[in-house]
Amino acid sequence: MKIWIVWLPNVWKSTLFNALTKSYSADAANFPFCTIEPNVWIVDVKDLRIDKLSEISNTKTKIYANTKFVDIAWLVKWASKWEGLGNKFLANIREVDAIVQVVRYFKDSEVVHVEWSIDPFRDIEIINTELIFSDLEQIESKLPSLEKKFKQKDKEAEKLYPALSKIREFLVKWKLAYDVAEELSDEEKKAIMQYNLLTFKPFIYAINVEEQNLCEAEKIKKEFWEKLNKPIAIVSAKFESELIELTDEEKNEFISEIKSNCSNPEVKIPTLDDLIKVAFDELWLMYFFTTGEKETRAWTVKKNSTAPQCAGAIHTDFERGFIKAEVVNYEKFVEYGGWNKSKEKWLVKLEWKDYIVQDWDIIIFRFNV
Repeated sequence: MKIWIVWLPNVWKSTLFNALTKSYSADAANFPFCTIEPNVWIVDVKDLRIDKLSEISNTKTKIYANTKFVDIAWLVKWASKWEGLGNKFLANIREVDAIVQVVRYFKDSEVVHVEWSIDPFRDIEIINTELIFSDLEQIESKLPSLEKKFKQKDKEAEKLYPALSKIREFLVKWKLAYDVAEELSDEEKKAIMQYNLLTFKPFIYAINVEEQNLCEAEKIKKEFWEKLNKPIAIVSAKFESELIELTDEEKNEFISEIKSNCSNPEVKIPTLDDLIKVAFDELWLMYFFTTGEKETRAWTVKKNSTAPQCAGAIHTDFERGFIKAEVVNYEKFVEYGGWNKSKEKWLVKLEWKDYIVQDWDIIIFRFNV
């Protein structure tokens, strides 16, 4: 999974990136246009289930699922017209799976906003406008030649021309292509994938709040969801940056202290793990587990994947020579303390080629090549 973190200058995007990657690889500073070259980091999806399985199996090595986050040059008005570094941004972002837009919600007089005021929905409109302009420019450069081939009954053009024409109709109405995907046929969706349209990618909005806003996270999330109808994650870059050097125990104490100051002490304080989970869900991803003395590992696959397809995530030979899968539910595996007891209780099921792997499944694949 490859995700680009983007937004306007001075939203603490690089600070968020630093916290996300548990490093200081991005140059965070209080002036616009700081990030020039992309900062790339592979981030583990910390999952306590891996830790628990590793403990039960007495594992020597544990490997979490991971994703690649990229922090690239800022985007401003008229980036689609090649001003500033926006052109570089727009060229690079086309290869990603999803876009995380960091939206400034926090107020800080010492951190100058590029538009000189705090207005999250205006900022969202600026970014979306630039992405729409960029897609329009690309589509309109292709349509004349495609139209000519379409009239000549070219088979490829007969698929592409109607699809791109329909997308253009949406874009000129200031609609993101992703928002109208359901109005496209499966064949049309497949045809336009080669263009990697920016607005055809899943969007996730990371609302960057102040520490004192964390108690109101659900309220803020609802506010943005009602207006955007998009996946929302509440984050606090400043708060997360303070957690970087803390141990897990210290982090839990810090979060508990914040919760104690909330009107509802049972409220959930959002963390960056929530942002990563939202990204996984939006891309329709899940992971299954393998565990033993040598290694405990999470494997990332698309939801509704069959057992052979999941075996192929480990090695292509596993999929090619797939025979069967021994499957046990995570909760049952933990309850009975491992493979042996789970087998004694008849909780390990034999599954064949048509089995749809479920999130939280623990699997041993049997194959022959």
